[in-house]
Amino acid sequence: MLSNGGRLTAYKASKAGVIGFTRGLAADLGANGITVNAVGPALTRTPGVMEAGNEHMLQNSLQRLIIKRIPEPDDVVGTVLFLTSDDSSFVTGQTIMANGGSGFL
Repeated sequence: MLSNGGRLTAYKASKAGVIGFTRGLAADLGANGITVNAVGPALTRTPGVMEAGNEHMLQNSLQRLIIKRIPEPDDVVGTVLFLTSDDSSFVTGQTIMANGGSGFL
């Protein structure tokens, strides 16, 4: 039996769908000069996460991060600002993982 009861299948499929959707939309809209990108943040200490009582999930997520601290919303802001600036005018179809190296360990 899977240790997580198989509950990650739909979650992982949805994440792969977002990546594919981003690439497809970028291909469809590129000729119009429109760029499409996505940001993949780690589980982040947001009001919604805290209101849902997920502090324990944040603490547990530290073992999967190369940067050993709980991500804050400001840790994602720079990535979003880059993607909304002229500096990213030739970046399209990408998913930038602003996740402290999650998945590398």
